[in-house]
Amino acid sequence: MSVKTALVTGSSGFVGRHFVRELDRRGWRVVRCDIKDQNQRDVMELARANQFKYDLVVHCAARSPHRKAIDTQPAAMLYNQMLDAVMFEWAIRSQPRHMIYLSSSAVYPVGLQTPTALRLGYRLTERDTDPSVLPTNGQTEPDGIYGKIKRTGETLSLQLQDAGVPVHVVRPFSGYGEDQATDYPFGRFAEQINAGYPVIRLWGDGHQVRDWIHVDDVVNGALAVVDSGEPGPVNLCTGVGTNMMTLIAKMAKEAGYVPRLEFVKGSTGVAVRVGDPGRMERLFTPKISLDEGVFRAIKGR
Repeated sequence: MSVKTALVTGSSGFVGRHFVRELDRRGWRVVRCDIKDQNQRDVMELARANQFKYDLVVHCAARSPHRKAIDTQPAAMLYNQMLDAVMFEWAIRSQPRHMIYLSSSAVYPVGLQTPTALRLGYRLTERDTDPSVLPTNGQTEPDGIYGKIKRTGETLSLQLQDAGVPVHVVRPFSGYGEDQATDYPFGRFAEQINAGYPVIRLWGDGHQVRDWIHVDDVVNGALAVVDSGEPGPVNLCTGVGTNMMTLIAKMAKEAGYVPRLEFVKGSTGVAVRVGDPGRMERLFTPKISLDEGVFRAIKGR
């Protein structure tokens, strides 16, 4: 049996390196592509020179896809759109057997992610971005320019399907893990708790609710989508919401102390973002609970 070959763009990033690790574990030959590594080609160079027909392409390359950049660095978001366009154009030429497009939960209308949605226990479904449904949902705009770019990427994915490339669109919610950078809330809180900070600073009032899913479940969920042949979009989420203060409390309990919380003004995003995992659960069930993920990030280090 021949060895399957995968290309992972953004292979040195948080999600990208976990895809590399899992595909390596499964026996794939993995080609890495990341601008951070001088020994590798970046996406632009690869798109100019590489015509190899990969069994799977996982497009993770992105610049600063975190909250602060989403709100304050529009140029970074436009660069990400350029990366998508380059990759899609290359895929039409090289015709990979499968491609994963990592979209985002930011594509959902902010009008569905309000305190009212939290009170009603609303969970975002893939149909909430369907053009036939959007006009009835009130505010239809996605979350900032990042959400708009990801919606555009999903639209381009449909055109790629028409060009004969099987693209699988997945929408990760709040991915986290023990090796996450401090640009993201989970990574920042974990670093501070592990260092024993007496005061933890967080943006907003701490009541922002997110659907936390471990990065290993993001990776395995996305690969399950490919194995099933499902084009998507598919939410990668747990359906369970946990606010920032509760997350910090879980971490502090594992560390055995109680820090003081200090609330500061900053980019907080929407009030609540919890997904409906129904479509995903037909293909894959997340294995790592938030409690287990917190344990790995604090005591497991």
